[in-house]
Amino acid sequence: MLRLRITILLALLLLPARAHTEPADPYATERQRMVETQMVARGIEDPLTLKALAEVPRHRFVDEGRRSAAYLDTPLPIGHGQTISQPYMVAFMTEIIRPRPGQRILEIGTGSGYQAAVLAACGVEVYSIEIVPPLAERSTALLRELGYRVETRSGDGFFGWPEAAPFDAVVVTAAAEFIPPPLIDQLKEGGLMVIPVGTPFQMQTLMLVEKREGKTRSRNLMPVRFVPLRRGE
Repeated sequence: MLRLRITILLALLLLPARAHTEPADPYATERQRMVETQMVARGIEDPLTLKALAEVPRHRFVDEGRRSAAYLDTPLPIGHGQTISQPYMVAFMTEIIRPRPGQRILEIGTGSGYQAAVLAACGVEVYSIEIVPPLAERSTALLRELGYRVETRSGDGFFGWPEAAPFDAVVVTAAAEFIPPPLIDQLKEGGLMVIPVGTPFQMQTLMLVEKREGKTRSRNLMPVRFVPLRRGE
């Protein structure tokens, strides 16, 4: 019975995606399979998150030579020592911050632009910072081409985006050795931050941070491995 309900839910969620997908899209079936086998089967339940993952064309955010692997459950290199996270990790980090239309969310580490596109597809207002100029330029152009409303800038994400604060949530897509204080300051009361914390190139811990009455409380979510959070000169 549970499997039947999940199948029905997926069918309903995927209808809008198919309506906006060109008939010739060779990746539509792979995208549907990704949602079913990598997200739903592993416990992702938030309908808005699932709908966004079903709609966003992940293959557009990877190099053409790697598009055959775009919907596999693996991170992929995007150049400049950076990666696009595995689809499940993007889904998990999206669901855990509970995105809802009208919220304002800060992303640290635009990278390919895929996580930002998924957040934008959830209806939130996204601000995204990328420290590598060529990646920032490329992801900004692609997000604009695909019609995702994301404010982007190139710079050191450690300091956040103070003039756009406060944020309902912060998503950090690179591992920091400690949680940057400016990002905590820029969270709203009740805001959430998901961030990998740990030593570069070693196993790290994905953490969920919540801000209450000016203080934070955090909990460990799972062991992860992300590229390190790069800093400005």
